[in-house]
Amino acid sequence: SFQVLMNMRIVLLLLSVCSETVFCFSRGKVEVACGDMTPQHGVSDPSTKDPPFNIIADKSQFSPGDEIKVTLSMASSEGKHYFKGFLIEARNAGDLNEIVGSFKLISPDISQLLKCDNKEGSAVSHTSDSHKTEVQVIWVAPSDSPSSVQFLVTVARGYKEFWVKIPGPVVSQNGIQTTTSTILSRLVSQTIFTSEGCGSSKSCLRDPEGCDPQNDTACHFLSFSALGSSVMFELSGSAEGYVSFALSQDKWMGNDDVYLCIRDTNRVDIKAAYVSGRTHPIISSQNILKDTAWRLSDGVIQCSFRRDIHLPPENLNRFNLDQKYYLFMAHGRAEDGRTHRHDRQPLISTYRAAITGPPEDLTGSRSPLLIKYHGAFMLIAWTSTVSAGVIMARYFKPDWPERNILGQKVWFQLHRMLMTITVLLTLVGFVLPFMYRGGWSKRAGIHPYLGCVVMALAVIQPVMALFRPAPDHIHNTAVQNELLAYNAIFTMYCILFSNQFFSVYYTSNMLH
Repeated sequence: SFQVLMNMRIVLLLLSVCSETVFCFSRGKVEVACGDMTPQHGVSDPSTKDPPFNIIADKSQFSPGDEIKVTLSMASSEGKHYFKGFLIEARNAGDLNEIVGSFKLISPDISQLLKCDNKEGSAVSHTSDSHKTEVQVIWVAPSDSPSSVQFLVTVARGYKEFWVKIPGPVVSQNGIQTTTSTILSRLVSQTIFTSEGCGSSKSCLRDPEGCDPQNDTACHFLSFSALGSSVMFELSGSAEGYVSFALSQDKWMGNDDVYLCIRDTNRVDIKAAYVSGRTHPIISSQNILKDTAWRLSDGVIQCSFRRDIHLPPENLNRFNLDQKYYLFMAHGRAEDGRTHRHDRQPLISTYRAAITGPPEDLTGSRSPLLIKYHGAFMLIAWTSTVSAGVIMARYFKPDWPERNILGQKVWFQLHRMLMTITVLLTLVGFVLPFMYRGGWSKRAGIHPYLGCVVMALAVIQPVMALFRPAPDHIHNTAVQNELLAYNAIFTMYCILFSNQFFSVYYTSNMLH
């Protein structure tokens, strides 16, 4: 009938349009996606997994007219070791909405030039949906180049698996002084990290206490605030390689939910990780962070991201954010994306903070209470009581000749009391670090070994006193002097070295 014939024509027309659209996209004619670089598949959101691709530029600096080779390649052999479609653009690092320069082709059989933003050759895409492992193009710097340019790439493995605006390397123009504060990744607006609102609209942890990252480059800053079903985090600090924070159930390092902002030349990688003990963080293979952004300026690393309060069960090492946790902040060096041990003791919040609770202005310390007591006891023992005990025995024997305390000379009883206090303080101070560490520390250098020597000599001293001859014994003077000489030599040797390392290790921590 006529109605059936019309329906068939409509179906054929729709099929032809859809097939033409699919054909064009599979052939890389994707000018429609130049702006947001999002494939017009219309069936799914971009993948949240870490992009398994490398984006490399053969130069880090350029002058107008220079050519830079840009390479997109597979980074991992896990799973599918190929990609089908791609879109490569160069944009102003200070304004990621501005397309910069033009491209030349190296392999025209798999790549083609596109006209984006009314600029010929301003982007490169695929020519077919064949499997690819690498593509190389040449970017030509224009005469009106901005101070820094960032390459952005969208990659598709299939109709439903693709990554949008993967941030690539940043290249800077020769002879122009630029601050990397203009180098942003996935930032819609250049958010200023500030302490304004701490305790009222967001929770903050800062070191030094009360500092403002907006005008203090030495300020280590963490803020977080609940946004619907997620939490927004901001992290800032001066560091050579990385800044990080962790959520912990206690004040001991281990079994913690960790987040790192790692500097890699002129960009920052924002990663979720996990530590199962005093070991290197294990980077998560799942991308759970949203709206990631970063900034580099004057040696300061800043990053922000959003994370859902509750995550699917497969994220075994991630904590739910509707609980209370101790907060750790640390920073240190990094090489080739791998972090090294933090430069200082981590800053640990004084108490558990409710991540999604009312805003608080938190405080913390880089020296745990047990370690502070350890330093205090050792300091009192080896600079006060032991010195007073030695002075009492050396210079006060002639005093109070007719007075006794419990049948002994006054100077002797005072000397014995001071030396006993020294031994007790040393014993308590010796035990505290083992309680804190939960065992022997393999990364504390020579300090724990000297501590063991000090403890041994502190115990030997009263034992030697038990074998000291009576005052009227014929061998009293010789034996006493010999034993005291050995004791003094070893003790002073130990004290000198112990105090040297003590001052290096604890002076900064005792100030917090």
